[in-house]
Parts: sequence; structure tokens; C-alpha cells
Amino acid sequence: METVAAFFGGNPFATPIGQLIERATDASLSDENWALNIEICDMVNEQDDGPRDAVRAIKKRLQLNAGKNHTVVMHTLIVLETAVKNCGRRFHILVCSKDFVQELVKLIGPRNDPPTDLQEKVLTLIQSWSDAFQQYPELQGVTQVYQELKSKGIEFPMTNMDLMAPIITPQKSVYQRPPPADPQHAAPVDVSTLSAITLSGPQLAKLQHELSMVEGNMSVLSEMLAEMSPGQEKPADLELLRELYSTCRNMQQRLVELVDRVANDEITAHLLKINDDLNNLFLR
Repeated sequence: METVAAFFGGNPFATPIGQLIERATDASLSDENWALNIEICDMVNEQDDGPRDAVRAIKKRLQLNAGKNHTVVMHTLIVLETAVKNCGRRFHILVCSKDFVQELVKLIGPRNDPPTDLQEKVLTLIQSWSDAFQQYPELQGVTQVYQELKSKGIEFPMTNMDLMAPIITPQKSVYQRPPPADPQHAAPVDVSTLSAITLSGPQLAKLQHELSMVEGNMSVLSEMLAEMSPGQEKPADLELLRELYSTCRNMQQRLVELVDRVANDEITAHLLKINDDLNNLFLR
């Protein structure tokens, strides 16, 4: 069994994933490099040591820049958020461990003098992961930290429904992962900003990206239902099926909320169609 020293030893930026994470979180970036972020997710999913290498690099990047370079810290948190939404259970187990989540809490301690947006980002991630993974015993570390913070009187931002629904990414050898939309528009849409008004170009692009992710999950779930025979499922496939079902259910809740708030007839029609398709899929 690998020791703790071996896990955290060595230079985490010497690995291919570590090098990509350094590039994706460079202080000179004026905006997120979504092409790199998605490439990182693919490597995490494809490589045996991918989850470990990514967590080591992310943790080190945060430690080295806490209280010194808030831009690098925020870029790193975006990489982390994107990976949680697009990577699998092995990565989730490492990220949701109590030790790792406590490292995130240190980022917003008084000694680091974090700006408000960074504080809210950390708290939102912790709260969203706690909500999204509460049914999985092996992912309870994040929930423990969340409850501890609440007991200390920490106030959390309003939950972002987009963060509550991680994207399930099956291994390519089993199921083909739905292709990502334009990486430039991969940032989440804040539902609270989508009142009954005409969406701006960036908002519309981001929302369309989210809908493509919903349809991607639906496609994978439909393919699994078509290929699996009742009573003959492999345990791993059955677990993935449950995850996809839960994820699609969470996404449907968000769709229903968006239908009432987006003043765009074309988008509303698209939302209603996806909702109908989801209901038909659940009947299967």
C-alpha cells in the first residue's frame, strides 16, 4: 500500500497533468483557458495515476499561492471545479476527503486576507459538493467539514444549482464521452442572474453549453439502458447507471427552474423538449 509520504512526495508539477495545471492557472491569464481545463479532465479520466497527480498539483498550487496571488488561486479553483464536474469517482474520493477540503478552508483564513469572490467560491464549492455527494458514504469528508463550518456560524452563499450536478464521465473504453461544447463557453451560468429578461450573448452561450451537457448525460444513460440486460448488470455499470440517473434528476430540477426565468422563446422550447425527453428516459 502506498504511504502518505509517497503520495505527496516529489514534484507534483513534474507529471504531464501537473504541467498542464501550471499552465492553466498561470497568473498572466486574463480568463480561464477552457481548452486546457478540459484536456486536464480527459487526462485525469484516462490515466491510472491521473486523479492522484491532479490532486497533488492542485493542492500544491493552492498552498504556494495562498495569500500571495489570488488570481492563481482562483484559476486553480476553477480547474478543480471543472474536474469535479467532469471526472469520476476516484477523483471525487480524493477531493472530498476531509484533509483536502480543510486545505480549501485554509485559503479563506484571516491570515490570507482573501477577497470576497474567493471566499464565496470556496464556500460555494464545499456546500455544493456536500449536497451533491451526500448519498455516498465514501465522500462524506466534505459534508463533515461543511457541517463543522456551519456549526461555527459560517454563512454560505446561496446554492448554485449548476454546481450541484456533477457531470458523469464514463471511461472511453466502455462508453463514448459526449464531446464538450466550445470550451470558451464552459463557465457555469448563475441562475440568480437569469430573470425574465433577454439573455446576453455570453449568458446564452453558457446556457447552451449547459444544455449540451444535459443532453450528453441523457445520451449516455439511454445507451446504457439499451445495452444492459436486467439481472445481468456488472456492478461497475450498475453504479454508473445509478449515478447518471441521480445526475439527470438533479439537472431536471434546474431545467424546471430555468423554464420560469428565461425570457427566450427558443430556449424555453428547448428546455421543455429536454424535460419531456428526460421524463421519457426515466420511464424506461
